[in-house]
Amino acid sequence: MSEQSWILASNSPRRRELLNLFGRDFAVCPADVDESLLPNESPGVYVSRLAEKKAAAVAEHAEQSVLILASDTTVADGNQILGKPADEAEAFEMLTQLRDRVHQVYTAICLYEPKQGKMVTELCVSDVPMRSYSDEEITLYIRSGDPMDKAGGYAIQNKAFHPVEDFRGCFASVMGLPLCHLTRALWKLGEEIKINVPIACQKHLNYDCPIHAAVLAGENIG
Repeated sequence: MSEQSWILASNSPRRRELLNLFGRDFAVCPADVDESLLPNESPGVYVSRLAEKKAAAVAEHAEQSVLILASDTTVADGNQILGKPADEAEAFEMLTQLRDRVHQVYTAICLYEPKQGKMVTELCVSDVPMRSYSDEEITLYIRSGDPMDKAGGYAIQNKAFHPVEDFRGCFASVMGLPLCHLTRALWKLGEEIKINVPIACQKHLNYDCPIHAAVLAGENIG
């Protein structure tokens, strides 16, 4: 099939960075939607609903045959969803809560072709083990400003703080865009992928991913 235009429904620099690995041009059109949590909504349902909502919102303004990619990521400690910290005090509270424990990161991606009426949604759930960092390390990290625009108050890729240790899941998903899950979704829509996604991802992130083959084979792991 001929290549259609791609639109990324996000202004996240991490998602732009990861999507660039596909070697395709894409436009960036952030979606402005209400991200309020619904009563009794589970983390997986929450991020999947928001990803689909973002894709639909961008489609309202699409004037040509396009493929819209929307994504949403949240951190969950059990059933408690941790969004972006409102201030430094909340960032400190979140990082203290997550310290030396395993929590989950949920990332949903939605591909939507409005002209064809096709929508594919994938959900990646990763177990994330945090190291036993000190209060002083938390304070220094917060002073850097990095936690303030990130769910759970941290970035897995931050080399100075390096909050995560012994991770065995999809590194890209915790950053906000699981590339092997995205590849599966693209295959379902008949999109041609001209790169070896696992090799490109692992090289870019300097991470030896132990699950990419299983994900591409269809296993529901993250």
